[in-house]
Amino acid sequence: QVQLVESGGGLVQAGGSLRLSCAASGGIFSNYAMGWFRQSPGKEREFVAAASWSAARTDYADSVKGRFTISRDNSKNRVYLQMNNLKPEDTAVYYCAADRSRALHTITSAYDYWGQGTQVTVSS
Repeated sequence: QVQLVESGGGLVQAGGSLRLSCAASGGIFSNYAMGWFRQSPGKEREFVAAASWSAARTDYADSVKGRFTISRDNSKNRVYLQMNNLKPEDTAVYYCAADRSRALHTITSAYDYWGQGTQVTVSS
């Protein structure tokens, strides 16, 4: 059983930056591909970014390409999401997730473990 805990969310003005962190425990971190998703009120949870076990491969939603960067440090059992040039439409609860298949997936059903989420609010 893998436990995931996100941190780093907060309130930021449009154009600002935040770095989210997700700490994993209870499993061999390098066995998992990791993803970030987000969910706004009244909307479905949507894919943001994913990284393979070594982060040699990454994938991003079109809406965040060029602004967000996913990375991971397997020695620290952590995955990160650097978010730059934030926009009000990025406001959401952000979740990290772990995928035992180690493949890069963009759908929520492919992920086996989820964190509780961290709120990101971008003011205009």
